[in-house]
Amino acid sequence: MAWLWYFLFYSFLGFLAEMAFARAVGAEKRDRKCFLVLPLCPVYGLGALLILAPAPWLRPWPGLVALWSALAATAAEYGMSLFYEKALGVSFWDYSHLPHNLGGRICPRFSACWCLLGLLAVYGIQPLAAAAAERLPGWLTAAAAIALLLDGAATARLLRKTGSTDALCWYRHLPLPILTKEKSNLEN
Repeated sequence: MAWLWYFLFYSFLGFLAEMAFARAVGAEKRDRKCFLVLPLCPVYGLGALLILAPAPWLRPWPGLVALWSALAATAAEYGMSLFYEKALGVSFWDYSHLPHNLGGRICPRFSACWCLLGLLAVYGIQPLAAAAAERLPGWLTAAAAIALLLDGAATARLLRKTGSTDALCWYRHLPLPILTKEKSNLEN
């Protein structure tokens, strides 16, 4: 059950990293959600699981951890890109403008980022994540799994229906905050 928490935790960290990256580079598309409700980027969760699986054996050799991280997470990125495109009819990223990309799905620049993120995960974050996951009760794990499955199913259905990742940004259509109404009442 700890692996579910690792997936969720690293998917959430990936969401935060994507948001920070989008703001840092002034990206036109700043919304980086991959689920309808949950703030997750599953490519990070899957990449982390692939990196962590052999980590106990690779841990003594940081160079191998780095190489494995780049290969495993890049494979996850390529596979997720294919899944999104073929199964759901959408694309969350496109590296076709970067040199040496493979179908716009992967590129050396981001493989190098995976290398560094893998080192950070294995040597820095994972010991803390493992300790935290051990303390979580089983009922919470079951609830998290159900939430992930329900949100995943709703997300897949919506993406297939609309063919656009913008459909996940439902919060853009929420009415203006109450504070705006209060401000207009004060002006009258």
